[in-house]
Amino acid sequence: MVRMRPNEERASPTTDLRGRTSRTELSVPGELIVASNRQPYRHEYVSAPPAGRRPSDEAVSDSDGTATDGGFVDVGRNRDTQPARSEITVECPTGGLTAGLDPVLSRSGGTWIAWGDGEADRAVADEDGCVRVPPGDESYTLRRVWLSDAAVDGYYYGYSNRVLWPTCHELLEYVDHRPDDWTWYRRVNREFADAVVDHASEDAVVWLQDYHLGLAPRLIRESVPESVTIAQFWHIPWPRPSVFGSSPLETTLLEGLLGNDFLGFHIEEYCDAFLATVDSHLPDASVEYASGTVRYDGTETRVGATPMGVDAETYDRQSRALDGSRWESIRSRYGIPDDVTVGLGVDRLDYSKGIPARLDAIERLFERYPSRREAFTFVQKATPSRTDIPAYAVHGERVREAVGRINDRFGTETWQPIVYTEDVISREDLCALYRYADLLVVSSLLDGMNLVAQEYVASSVDGEGTLVLSDRAGVASSFDDAAYTVDPTNVDALADAIDEALSASPLERHRRMTRLREHTFARDLEWWMTRQFEVISRLHDHEHPDSETAVTDGRNHLSDDANEPATDADSSNSPSC
Repeated sequence: MVRMRPNEERASPTTDLRGRTSRTELSVPGELIVASNRQPYRHEYVSAPPAGRRPSDEAVSDSDGTATDGGFVDVGRNRDTQPARSEITVECPTGGLTAGLDPVLSRSGGTWIAWGDGEADRAVADEDGCVRVPPGDESYTLRRVWLSDAAVDGYYYGYSNRVLWPTCHELLEYVDHRPDDWTWYRRVNREFADAVVDHASEDAVVWLQDYHLGLAPRLIRESVPESVTIAQFWHIPWPRPSVFGSSPLETTLLEGLLGNDFLGFHIEEYCDAFLATVDSHLPDASVEYASGTVRYDGTETRVGATPMGVDAETYDRQSRALDGSRWESIRSRYGIPDDVTVGLGVDRLDYSKGIPARLDAIERLFERYPSRREAFTFVQKATPSRTDIPAYAVHGERVREAVGRINDRFGTETWQPIVYTEDVISREDLCALYRYADLLVVSSLLDGMNLVAQEYVASSVDGEGTLVLSDRAGVASSFDDAAYTVDPTNVDALADAIDEALSASPLERHRRMTRLREHTFARDLEWWMTRQFEVISRLHDHEHPDSETAVTDGRNHLSDDANEPATDADSSNSPSC
């Protein structure tokens, strides 16, 4: 029996708070099939112990390297009883891309293909691994791909995150190429591709998400009618050709991605890097840089950039709903004095996030600006991630040791310079941190986009926050000089940027935040999905996207309307990306 919490209704908005068309009004081309590592709904036995390995808990956005699209809300568990194992609860997405796509699939009646990692997923699925969702309004099909522990270890914890992730973030020192991982990556991509083929009609539009499925496009293309449109969004950076050539990455990966009709990245820099990599490593490919087109083995792939946004309206609304008591509760809980300014970092505990250099910069701040001692506290919310991978476990210890060292050096009986927590915090507490922190520091060594920065901006409803931002985060190309942009590896420059942001006048802070908020609301999650579906629709209708109609943030071959206003993450306890 599947239990639903009484009076729990699945949100299905039609207009937002500003009266603009909501994501349920998006025009969806053809018969939509979405494929991703992470599933939109998970079924669990109420009495079952927590599952041990849940890579799908990490957002699509672990893909982004920032995204906080990582939460599920339990809509079916009754915690006041101890039910039998036959009782099943349903966990639903609470935000980010997963929640954004859910109503789109519902309206189109399409299919979502994902890894089934819930304890009770098999119990509710049919013999083909399918279950109708959402609960209580069964309007589309969730097709689950079953993976063994060995497959998860090799495909996800192995090739995806020991080879692809560090290479794409140009951190080759973290590459750990185990012999069997590439085999598992190929096998799992074949499993996903076969599942897509099972559901693809002649009018199908397939939209693949992220780096976990790099081989699937070519495998799908070989088995479906030519009328099927295949697109993919690569949520993490793409490395320069020299880095690709120095890594264990296979040219087969390039061939796989060129099975797409459209391949999307966050920013033009990653598009250029991908085109140059193809040009360098696939001699038989024809690359047209001006149009962003690659022709290879009988296929034509358009490459374009569209910077992903967040559900800014929801962060704004939830932050405005807070009163000061929640912030006072957080201060009390973590021992933050009332009379200090507060800096904030919100990250997965990932080596790409630049947390050690950030902590070094905080230490340098107290060295160079003694007046900041006992007057400034930095709160670092970190979420342990992929701890089965040795590099991540070592990195976590390095961060914790740095926090201890700095607190021992500068702390007093009544003040600690750094408040470090790995606690699971509520969405309300996260919004309170975002709203009331005087500044956010994003110091990623390389990031696909960094949605945390946008969540902070959307939550800064008082216009008083400031953003210190790595110039290597994808979002930096959108925010320009409204943020305090800095080289994340330059500890002195980072310390100076933090001091400059803290020293800014209220007028300057408000001026910068106003610009950041205007951009964040104009280019929100719905804007991003709309632009993706626009170009996919035109390809599906056999129209050649041109500069007036397609998607991108500035690459003329896909659009010059990037400055138009939009026609309209989740819990950062597991920020990705």
